[in-house]
Amino acid sequence: MPCSMAPPKRSIHYKIKMPAMKYHSLIFDLDGTLTDPVVGIVRCMNYALTMFDHPPRAEHEITPYIGPPLEIALQELSGSDDESYIKRLMATYRERYSEFGYAENTVYDGIYEMLESFREQEIPMGVCTSKFGKYAVKILEEFNLIEFFQFVSGGDYNVRKQDQLAELLQSKTIQTDSLMIGDREIDLSAARNNGLAGAGVLWGYGSEQELRAENPAFLFKSPDELIRDLSVG
Repeated sequence: MPCSMAPPKRSIHYKIKMPAMKYHSLIFDLDGTLTDPVVGIVRCMNYALTMFDHPPRAEHEITPYIGPPLEIALQELSGSDDESYIKRLMATYRERYSEFGYAENTVYDGIYEMLESFREQEIPMGVCTSKFGKYAVKILEEFNLIEFFQFVSGGDYNVRKQDQLAELLQSKTIQTDSLMIGDREIDLSAARNNGLAGAGVLWGYGSEQELRAENPAFLFKSPDELIRDLSVG
């Protein structure tokens, strides 16, 4: 009696869906985004101005310059566009900043928790700031933030933030599907000019109107909102 052969068993392959990262990396501005630098910046700005016989400025006159490069602030507050003079003002500003100003800073509420959440998800993070590089690192070290970041890009005289991002792209430190996060127009326009998405944060020194004008991909009111919208999954 012929015996019937059972059909061969078919292999079944299960496709495991891994959580997708929304962005290659998250790039954070420093002043007004991770930390509030107002005390140190106001004191150092007035130190530099008064050393060159300019009158001291009120806090509200200085805060609009938190974010853009230091030379722009000193040009407008001193009324001079003489390069050598501005460089002397910058050097005087940094005399106090390097000793006291960098530490006259506070970390915004929720920042540590946000960074820890992204680190646990293995999302690469870095800092891109107009602040002189060694002072950016000094602040990050002072407030135990440096451990969260894979890179720190700091500014220099006449170096634009969009040039810093371009250099990060050229060195392949970041990719075009990275997200620049900051509190000022300069952060978002620098991202756009490099083909990157930008996200604005509303706890810093840029107004909602300023940030909305740049058509950001996100506009966040708190660090918790970043965790909600940018987490892996």
